[in-house]
Amino acid sequence: MTQDTLARTEFFDFDTPEMSRFVARSLAGSGDSQREQAVALFYAVRDGLLYEIYNADFAPEDMRSSAILRKGAGLCIHKSIVYASALRSIGIPARLWFTDVRNHLCSDQLARLMGDKTFHYHCLVSLNLDGRWIKATPVFNKRLCQLFRMRPLDFDGQSDCVHHPFDDEGRQHMEVLRDHGEFDDLPHDMILSGLRQKHASLFATPTKFQSGSLRRDAMSVTAM
Repeated sequence: MTQDTLARTEFFDFDTPEMSRFVARSLAGSGDSQREQAVALFYAVRDGLLYEIYNADFAPEDMRSSAILRKGAGLCIHKSIVYASALRSIGIPARLWFTDVRNHLCSDQLARLMGDKTFHYHCLVSLNLDGRWIKATPVFNKRLCQLFRMRPLDFDGQSDCVHHPFDDEGRQHMEVLRDHGEFDDLPHDMILSGLRQKHASLFATPTKFQSGSLRRDAMSVTAM
């Protein structure tokens, strides 16, 4: 573990007013231990920010934690940036972990845009509590999970909270296909170029995904 896992960076701008307000509000009423605070921040990011693939913006200025909070939405990368930034702000080392995952419960519309049901560069957070690295995914908000008939991921600050292996009906939902590694800061160029290569049809502009609504997609899946 190095100081880099606690550093303020261009993307982890935890000293901004937006981040300070978010952290203070999220920790109001939580316990004093780092584990309790890490759990409180997890749920604040999971359910306080909308998970949305469509309209996601990858311009550098829109991937700072403060900018993501102002927008109030983002996909896994954006929400993980906010969580890692918030953790660092209270002295908890945090990194970003990138994987490729196959999503078995995916709308036909999204699958066509993605090229298949594999999402490349899925992001979650690796954090250090009590001298031990564990993983957490503060990504899929509770309401979206309900629409997709999935149980929302819970986090206790002690065990890994990674992916949804099955939905509520026991159908296979997610599986990790490739591990891209952990990073002390957002590898912006690698992520943007990788997403452009793997998911070219999702882009409406060089840095922004097409418009749409994951909620509408979810409703089309649950109606089947």
